[in-house]
Amino acid sequence: MSERPQDAVALVTGGSRGIGAAIAGALAADGWPVALTYRSGAQEAAAVVAAIEAAGGRAVALQSDVTADGAAAAVLETAREQLGGPVLTLVNNAGVREDDLAISLDDERWQRVIDTNLTAVFRMMREALGPMLRARHGRIVNIASVVGLRANAGQANYAAAKGGLVAATKTIAVEVARRGVTVNAVAPGFIATDMTADLPKEFLDGIPARRAGMPEEVAAAVRFLASDDAGYVTGSTLYVDGGLAA
Repeated sequence: MSERPQDAVALVTGGSRGIGAAIAGALAADGWPVALTYRSGAQEAAAVVAAIEAAGGRAVALQSDVTADGAAAAVLETAREQLGGPVLTLVNNAGVREDDLAISLDDERWQRVIDTNLTAVFRMMREALGPMLRARHGRIVNIASVVGLRANAGQANYAAAKGGLVAATKTIAVEVARRGVTVNAVAPGFIATDMTADLPKEFLDGIPARRAGMPEEVAAAVRFLASDDAGYVTGSTLYVDGGLAA
């Protein structure tokens, strides 16, 4: 079992609010210097950094559009420069929704969701793997969704992206397992965030736990998968969904 190097850094994409902010805080509480990315919402990102620093941690906020060409390499290098070490824990959390029934879903909205929720995640993993393999230590955690397993009308694009992400997670996990790098997914159900604020109450009635989850509950799962204790866990998807996928 490999232990994380002393200069290791964590990177959380989409870390300025909701699940991403909770993950950044949880990793910082475990002693990780944390870089978090945001596309917009500089004030929210600064507030997350301030909260981490107030608790004695180290963090930086990096503006980035994860779908842009070259964004993955640029943000990983900037995180290394500003925090003084390689990114050896990568949490791919940035995501978007563009919901509509398939008959009305145009190509542009289909592609935006695929580009952000799948292609950009692959690019981040591809760029991050080099330093991890050289260090013989790495943790990649991809934030998927219960929708990648369980049908939800109006989310064909989102389901395709998240289902593809789970499949890619498994494949890359077996490619790098012998080099001390783990690749896992966390699949939240309905979590109380801005992205789910417009969901009707009947969705909650269909959850065995009869409530939405909290961002901190997703962060706890990520925190475990990023830890040294999870060194033998790879290629797995951990559902944080109140029993929805059971």
